[in-house]
Amino acid sequence: MGNSGRRKPPLVAPKRTGAARPAPRKAKAKGRKPRRAARSRNPLVRFFGAILRFVWRIVWGIGWRVTAVLALVTGLSVAYIYAGLPEYQALIDGRARGSVTILDRDGEVFAWRGDQFGGVVTADTVSPHLKNAVIATEDRRFYRHPGIDPIGIMSAIRINLREGRGPLSGNGGSTITQQTAKLLCFGQEYDPAKWENEAAYVAYCRQSSLVRKGREALYALAMEAKYTKDQILTIYLNRAYLGAGAYGAEAAAQRYFGKSAANLTPAEGAMIAGLLTAPSTLAPTANLERSQNRARIVVGLMRRQGYLSDTDAAVALANPAVLSEAAERRAGGYFADWVMTSGPEFLTRDTTEDVIIRTTLDQRIQRAAEEALRTVFHEKVSDGSKAQAAIVVMSADGAVRAMVGGRATRVAGAFNRATQARRQTGSAFKPFVYATALELGYSHDSEVADEPYCLNIPGSGRWCPENYTRDYKGPVSLTQALAQSINIPAVKVSEAVGRDLVRKVAADFGIESDLADGPALALGASESTLIEMTGAYAGILNGGSSVTPFGLTELRLMGEDAPLMNRQGGIGERVIREDAARELIYMMSKVIESGTGTRARLPGREAAGKTGTTQAARDAWFLGFTADYVAGVWMGYDDNTPLTGVTGGGLPAEIWRETMLRVHEGLEPRPLPMLRPAPRAAPAPIPARPRRAPVASGNPIENILRSIFGN
Repeated sequence: MGNSGRRKPPLVAPKRTGAARPAPRKAKAKGRKPRRAARSRNPLVRFFGAILRFVWRIVWGIGWRVTAVLALVTGLSVAYIYAGLPEYQALIDGRARGSVTILDRDGEVFAWRGDQFGGVVTADTVSPHLKNAVIATEDRRFYRHPGIDPIGIMSAIRINLREGRGPLSGNGGSTITQQTAKLLCFGQEYDPAKWENEAAYVAYCRQSSLVRKGREALYALAMEAKYTKDQILTIYLNRAYLGAGAYGAEAAAQRYFGKSAANLTPAEGAMIAGLLTAPSTLAPTANLERSQNRARIVVGLMRRQGYLSDTDAAVALANPAVLSEAAERRAGGYFADWVMTSGPEFLTRDTTEDVIIRTTLDQRIQRAAEEALRTVFHEKVSDGSKAQAAIVVMSADGAVRAMVGGRATRVAGAFNRATQARRQTGSAFKPFVYATALELGYSHDSEVADEPYCLNIPGSGRWCPENYTRDYKGPVSLTQALAQSINIPAVKVSEAVGRDLVRKVAADFGIESDLADGPALALGASESTLIEMTGAYAGILNGGSSVTPFGLTELRLMGEDAPLMNRQGGIGERVIREDAARELIYMMSKVIESGTGTRARLPGREAAGKTGTTQAARDAWFLGFTADYVAGVWMGYDDNTPLTGVTGGGLPAEIWRETMLRVHEGLEPRPLPMLRPAPRAAPAPIPARPRRAPVASGNPIENILRSIFGN
């Protein structure tokens, strides 16, 4: 009983040979550790192993602490940025300048200027083709990353190194979120006191450096925490600049295709998405072919990423997007550029508001002028010619209905030869010489001798004008002298009535350029612009009152009904009597009927005008009017190269005729408001020194005449 529960010891000792030694029992004593594996006996191995273990302990010890600090700093920075982010709706319209929408006389939009914002689109309402094209082109993992894409960054670095650039030069691997952060300029708004101009602000926002990349990443992480993916994409689609002054997808869709961004086709969506790379150079209004080539690349990306089937991609490639007819017209051209200078600068070129301008433009007449110019140059001008031409069409009150400032018509910001080119007027100036004579009491049938004539000019010596034909006609009426554009009678009349009065009449009619002081004034030695000359001729048509050409009729802020400025007409003070104007119109009608301008005749419609050719044929003009419209045409070279075989009665007269034929389509012929003289037995001779004839009471020239000739 005493050994109950105990194991009895063996009676025989175990054999010492041939039998395995029993396995030792595991130590169970408290605190004892298992024996370590035997270390290498090689001291060199033990030495280097100790160094590696020491280095690892240092790296690990520092690394996790640095990582923790960086994570804390990043988290605090993101939290700080997050706290300052507004609701996403407040970030949608980020333009520094406002837009200018330009309407024609009927209230139809024909041009945009400034920074256009077409309206808000969202990731849900925009065309899925545009949405997919943007993601395929800019950030294919957009919905799978937290705002920064390490895979995309490494891929961009690899591409940059392979192409011989620096790791951060060229392709940056930025996500859509990072690009949006840059568009927002990390929350910094434009401050005129801080930046010299808007361009400097934009350059600052687009700077690229390691520090800016880090800031961009922090801002992107904060945006991802604050907004949903679709909200970020909405901000991006509304703020991105897409060329031609269009900010946002809706403005671009309207500008290029004349439709809403919700209705874009795959080809159109690909074209707009392709603009994100280089909006100014790839804009279809600047270079349609280049824009289409970029769109083909985008279509290929969409197909490879599964956004388009092979069939849909093939259709998009076979039918690339093109500018709509409305979009082509809405470039606005020379007229839109000109009218933008008509209003206050802070409400047109530098506006921060959205402005609507209503104008005098008639798009039917504009198309007529453009088509006429193309027709004549195609049929009558040799290929490769650098000659230019300009056309202005206006009503008798100065309302400009059409303007062509050069052979390239679908342009914006180009040199406008109708308003900016100051050229010698030649014989197109002569009507103002005869207007002065008629105002002083001479008649259309007063005679002047066309004969050799010389003047001694103080400081210049003897000057003898010559006729274009190098012959003399003898006694001619003023009507014949104007119709045949004879030079010597024009100089004689100018000298007889006084150059000072001729200059005043021309200036009062609206020719604001400096007018020559010498006797060559009568031959058009002075320079003027086409729009000035056309406006002066409009003054003749309206009965002798001055005209200021105008294109802006109303300017108002978008959303407001009351206009900030308006204008209803351009007629000013009377310059010559209405009877004198009617007589001058009769004389000018003979230019087209039987004089130098016969190539401008309009079948079944009365017209009056005047040709003009300057010395060495550097400029050729034709200006004239019907009862309905006034039109002026100039032709020449920008570098003053003489025209070959061209006079005002040639190609300019033909361009004028082609323009007016199209302008008057569908209009009933109306008679010109001109004198219709009865046949007379004998013409009245012009006196050697004219005496003042009675003028109408209140005539603005009367006081000048009294001061010169007395009472």
